[in-house]
Amino acid sequence: MTLSVNSRTTSDGGWTRDLRTLNVRKILIIKWSGIGDVAIASATIQDIYEAFPQSTLHLNTMAPCDQLFTDDPRFDEVFRLDLRGKKWGIGQHWRWLRYVRSQRYDLVVDLQCTDHSRLLLSLLPLVGGRIPHRLSYYRIFPYNIAPSAGADLHHTREYAVSALAAGGLSARCERPVLYPGEGRRRNVRELMQRHGLREHEYAVFLPGSTITGSIKRWGADHFRVLAERVHASGVANIVLLGGPDDIEECLRIQRRCGPWLVNLCGETEILDLIPLCEGARFIVGNDTGTAHVAAASGTLMMVICGPTDPRRVRPLGRDIATLQSDIPCINCYKKHCAHHSCMRLISPEDVLAHVQGLISKPPGSRGLDLQILPPTGWVIPTV
Repeated sequence: MTLSVNSRTTSDGGWTRDLRTLNVRKILIIKWSGIGDVAIASATIQDIYEAFPQSTLHLNTMAPCDQLFTDDPRFDEVFRLDLRGKKWGIGQHWRWLRYVRSQRYDLVVDLQCTDHSRLLLSLLPLVGGRIPHRLSYYRIFPYNIAPSAGADLHHTREYAVSALAAGGLSARCERPVLYPGEGRRRNVRELMQRHGLREHEYAVFLPGSTITGSIKRWGADHFRVLAERVHASGVANIVLLGGPDDIEECLRIQRRCGPWLVNLCGETEILDLIPLCEGARFIVGNDTGTAHVAAASGTLMMVICGPTDPRRVRPLGRDIATLQSDIPCINCYKKHCAHHSCMRLISPEDVLAHVQGLISKPPGSRGLDLQILPPTGWVIPTV
């Protein structure tokens, strides 16, 4: 996905201004959400960092997303907000307000823009913590820098690009920017050596998703057959990566494959994905948070979509492609489905053929949204 904006802004009811002409010394960026959303936001964070290289940046995020920024040189501080804990109440709100008030920020960039973040920022002036410049996606209180409504936007990155433009800032970053750190890279080199993995001689599969998003999984049988086909085509190893929710899915694939399949699911930290994927020939995954982190590697990736819209969920990058069945019920965003046709109609042979076709294209031109036509006469199953 390649996005750009014209950074010139004009008078627009007071909602746009060129922040670069103002004395912005200290910036707070707010982004909670899940791993995937925060990974996408790291591109916007990089745009802000480049626009204000001399300013102090703080990030307010949630666990476990704070792990993405453990070794990040862009931030002077990363502080967490526990929205899921039982203790999140008046006391936690007050601690957040008191801490943010004490920091005396010149600019807040709210990349969350939910009722909760709006509430906190609205309460802040009442405790003496007013932030002069407040940028976000929508022209609603308490923000005073935001884009006009009406644009045909789908992806969260598109909303961020539009918001940056309202502040006179350019969006140049084309993929997530995350920093694994030398310690993590060293651990990955040792892990690769231990499993006999050589750069560009293995492919990475991301076969999982969160438990609540299991409908987005292509399925262990599909990934197992694809692994066999890819290995038979001359790729020495297939590496499975994922988090705790993906362990059982990866084990189902591993049990029916040979020793050439290396199952590292549950054995790595989240930032290990980046150097592991940097050394891969290509990546195939579901619409999952780990795919958005893996996109920081810049490696060719095929993301298999079904119930989610590729225009909204595709990881950032010029070499990220999506594959989806062209049937009426795609993009349904359901949590459960009795027939799961959107995934069943995509065969391992389809995926391999499209991946091989993408490999033949020049790097930087492989970011395509591809579709699989259903068989002639196919109808949605009645169940």
